[in-house]
Formats: sequence, C-alpha cells, structure tokens
Amino acid sequence: MHIPDGYLSPKTCGVFYAVMAPIWYLAARRLQKTLHAKEIPLLALSAAFTFVIMMFNIPIPGGSTGHMVGGVVAASVLGPWAAVISLSLALTIQAFLFGDGGITTLGANCFNMAFLMPFAGYYVFHIIAAGNPGQRRKWVALFIAGYVAMNIAALAVAIELGIQPIIASSPDGIPLYAPYPLSVTIPAMAASHLMFFGLVEAIGTAMIVSYVFKTNEAMLYKPAANPLKPLWIALIILIILTPIGLLAKGAAWGEWASEKLTAVLGYLPEGLKGLEGLWTSLMPDYNIPGFNSHAKSALGYVISAAIGSSIIVLIIYLAGRIWKKG
Repeated sequence: MHIPDGYLSPKTCGVFYAVMAPIWYLAARRLQKTLHAKEIPLLALSAAFTFVIMMFNIPIPGGSTGHMVGGVVAASVLGPWAAVISLSLALTIQAFLFGDGGITTLGANCFNMAFLMPFAGYYVFHIIAAGNPGQRRKWVALFIAGYVAMNIAALAVAIELGIQPIIASSPDGIPLYAPYPLSVTIPAMAASHLMFFGLVEAIGTAMIVSYVFKTNEAMLYKPAANPLKPLWIALIILIILTPIGLLAKGAAWGEWASEKLTAVLGYLPEGLKGLEGLWTSLMPDYNIPGFNSHAKSALGYVISAAIGSSIIVLIIYLAGRIWKKG
C-alpha cells in the first residue's frame, strides 16, 4: 500500500498533505498532553515494530506481494493519536531513507496507513469489546478490527489510484499517472486484502495486542519489573529474521517499477515519468550499495532494519523528553 512517486498527480498529493498537516499537529499536541513518561518506551517500541514488520513481504498467487502494517496494534495499545505519530514516523523513514513509498505521496500514504487504519481499527475494537469483555471477546474484537482496518486502508488506496485516469489524463485520454481505472483498482486491491492480507493483519493484531495488554497489567502491578523486555527481544529477533521478506518475489499491486509498468502497458505515463526518481534514497529497497550477492543482500536487509528502527526509537525518545519538559 506504499504508493510510489508518480502514481498520484501533484494536486492529489497536495490535497493529502493539506489534510494530514492538521492531523499531525493535533496528534503531536494530544501526545504532549496525555502521554505518560512510562509509555514512551511502548510508543517507541510500537513505532519500530510497525517499521520492521512491513519489511516481511508475503507472496500471493499472481506474482503480487504484501505485508502486515500494524496500524491497529499501536492504536489499540496507546490510542489512535499515538498510532498516527508512530506510523507516520515509520512511513517517513521508509520513504526518505529506503525509497519505500514516495516523497510526493507521503501525505497520502500516511492518510491511508497512519490515520484511516488506526482510527478505523480503534473504534471497531471498542465497539465490539464494549463493556467488560473477557479474553475471548477481546481477541475476536482485535481480529475483526485488524481485518476491517486493513481493508478500509486498501480501499482508500484503490480509490486514490483509480481516480487518477479521471482527473489527470492527456488530451487524447491517456492517463498521466496511475493508469488503471476504478473498475480495475478496486477489485485488484479488494481481492488480495479481503482474502489474504486482511487475515494476516487480523491474526497478527490479535496475537500481539493480547500479549501487550497482559504486559500493561504487569506494568501496573509490578512497577519494578521490566515487562517490555520480551517485546524488545522479539523486535531484535524480527530484525534478524527480516531477510525472510526477500524470499517474496515481485512487487505489491500498484507499486511497480517503471520497467514493469512499461512492459505491461507498452508505455510509461508522462506524469509518472516526470516524478519517478524525484528522491534518491541512501539505501534503496533496504539494500546497502555494493552488497550485490544474496548473502550480502540479506545482511544489508538486517542492517537496514536495525538502522531504521534505531532512528525511530531515538526520535521517539527525544520527542518524549521534549514533550515532558514542555
């Protein structure tokens, strides 16, 4: 669901930046007022987790790939405003440092994955788990919340891509940016997310958040303990295992490189051609320049995961200290 540069028109990108600007401001202000010092490590952990988990690409029939996002994980544990910050930070690091998602489309990607997804999942969970739910109802609520939120975000991406031929075409009707209409984008995104990736998000959300809820209770009743230690260890293990994501061949639907799109269409949309490559990332596709062999690519993937998650944790800790001083 990471829309690359060139797939959305500049006007569309501008609209989403304008929409997200007040959301980012409100999220930062809300966290400054409500985030407790003891919750900063959990916020940092959730932000790093969402970054790392998105590196685990999963193949599906047809040559496409996808991954878990983790938007509902952060929203369920710390609230949707904290999820806006953690997901937006992860998506920003992905775009600028690793070229995963575009710079022009960052506002749209944050709207889909850092705003729509956490808020949708948060409210679905609280509606289903209203009252005094037992562990089973909580698990079901988390499962449904993750599934619904993932599919809402996927539908938003499909609509954003699908309206491009309507709002941005050449005089002879050739799309300038994303080339496929709504009649193609919606079924394509819906099929993979309703049948597969929504279930991946649902199971992952239910399992992870159920554990974190127990961890939170331990933090309340055993202040001297360090209940987050297993989660930090789990994050390190995930970082080491990230090369598994390299086993998935192909790109996610709607995230094709220009060569692949040209081969399919027979041409490259002019607007997309002008925006592609607008930003040159330091470690494109989570690789280190010069690491060309399979073994080195795997090592580069691990190093990229470690660098990205470390930057995210550092930024969250520094921001937390500033907020608590303010």
